[in-house]
Amino acid sequence: MTALILSFVLAAVPTIIAITLHEAAHGYAALAMGDDTARQAGRLSLNPLRHVDRVGTIILPGILLVSQLLTLGRVVFMFGWAKPVPVSTWRFRDPRRGMMVVAAAGPAMNFLLAWIGALALHLLPLFAALPAVAADLLRFLFYFMLANIVLGTFNLIPLPPLDGGRIAVGLLPLPLARVWAQTERWGLPIVLLVVFVLPALARQAGYQFDPVRSLLGAVAEPAFRLILMLAGHPAHGVALFGDG
Repeated sequence: MTALILSFVLAAVPTIIAITLHEAAHGYAALAMGDDTARQAGRLSLNPLRHVDRVGTIILPGILLVSQLLTLGRVVFMFGWAKPVPVSTWRFRDPRRGMMVVAAAGPAMNFLLAWIGALALHLLPLFAALPAVAADLLRFLFYFMLANIVLGTFNLIPLPPLDGGRIAVGLLPLPLARVWAQTERWGLPIVLLVVFVLPALARQAGYQFDPVRSLLGAVAEPAFRLILMLAGHPAHGVALFGDG
C-alpha cells in the first residue's frame, strides 16, 4: 500500500504542476499583451486550487492514475484539463494574433518545464549514496517530463478549444479562421469522443483504434531524446527511462 501511495504521489504531483503552470502561462502571456482579466479574476497564481476543474483536474486524472497503477503498475497515459484562464481578446491590439500568442504560451511552458526536468537529472549523482532516494527522484523526473511533454503535445492538436486550434485560428487566412473558430463549441465533445468513446467501442468490437494515444506514444520517445540532448545528456540517455 505504501508503494502504491508513493507511486500515486510521484505521478500526481508532476501532473498538477504541469497543468497549473500551463494555465498560469496563458494568464501571464495575456497580461504581457495588455489584458489583465486573469489577474482581476485571481488566476495569475501558482496555487493549483485556483485552476482546478473538479472533473478535468481531479476526477478523470485520478481515475486514470489509480486504474493504471493498479493494473499496470505504472502510468502510460494521462488526460485532463483545468479551468480555462479568462482572456478578453478585445484588449489586444490584434485580437486574433494576440489569442494565438496566449494559446501558444501554455504548451511552450510545458516544453520548458520538461527541459528543466531534464536539467535536474544532472543532480542524480549527488544522491549516489542514497540509492532509494535517487530512484524515487528519477521516477519523479520521468513523470514530470512525461506529464509536460504529453500535455504540451496534446494541446497542440489543431482543434479548438485546444491551444493548437486557437493557434491555427491565428495562422489561417481570415475566412478559414472564422470557420475553424466556430468549431470550438463542438471541440471538447469531439476530443472526448476520439480519446475515450471510439477507442472503447473499437476494443469491444475487437479492433485497435486509438489515434490520440498512438500519436502521443509516437511523439513521447523522440521528444524525450530531443529534450535530453538539449539538456546536455547523451543521445542514448532516453534509455534511462526504459523501466519508467
